[in-house]
Amino acid sequence: MAIDLGDYEKGKSFDGDYDEALAKLQRRLSHIQTAHIIHKRRAVILFEGWDAAGKGGIIKRLTGEWDPRYFEVWPISAPTSEELAHHFLWRFWRRLPAQHNIAVFDRSWYGRVLVERVEGYASEAEWKRGYAEINDFERQQALTATTLIKIFIHVTQETQDKRLRDRLEHPWKRWKTGLEDYRNRAKRAEYLDAMHDMFRETNTRTAPWIVIDGNNKKAGRIAALTAIADRLEEHVPMEPPALDPEVEKVARKALGD
Repeated sequence: MAIDLGDYEKGKSFDGDYDEALAKLQRRLSHIQTAHIIHKRRAVILFEGWDAAGKGGIIKRLTGEWDPRYFEVWPISAPTSEELAHHFLWRFWRRLPAQHNIAVFDRSWYGRVLVERVEGYASEAEWKRGYAEINDFERQQALTATTLIKIFIHVTQETQDKRLRDRLEHPWKRWKTGLEDYRNRAKRAEYLDAMHDMFRETNTRTAPWIVIDGNNKKAGRIAALTAIADRLEEHVPMEPPALDPEVEKVARKALGD
């Protein structure tokens, strides 16, 4: 299933009360997490996208009302020497969630067919083989009743440059930028080619991609959180649990009701 990133470059502002919409979504996501805990479901949410696209801001708001005991955010960077000694998916298998947990990946196994391809860390044979290996891996998650949500945040070069410049000028944002941002920026055309191939090969019925227009931060956050909530709700019962009669009896007696 083809995806054209040019369709996600309008950058329209959010139409409505952003703070109200965000609070409503976070309450909804809190209920969704509770449903995962009650029904012993698990989910994986991964984020890919350009540097400075807004992935971190979305993740911060996604997890803002979640119980920290039942989710984990995994920021994925270059593999360690131990991880390099194994198959590239090994480090992700180790981070998959247990029942009633949600794992959030800030970048993911798609590094094999993006940065490792473009920067030459994987051979052509390795990254080409990676598509089938990734599809098999994601199919296995579906077969074990894991909800998998793949989010790609897209921004134009103009938007990215504005945000990179802001990181230079804002003293408390400087830690978020480094030389790799500019090495990646210089290879935008190569990354676009890799992204095009990635979408063509891995946008499957089992694990479809959701592309978000991130050129307006507020609109992008609301769109991403809404898409995630919708997808999670499709795979977990959303009825609240019944009150245990014995617990109610004891509680009302203790509370003097």
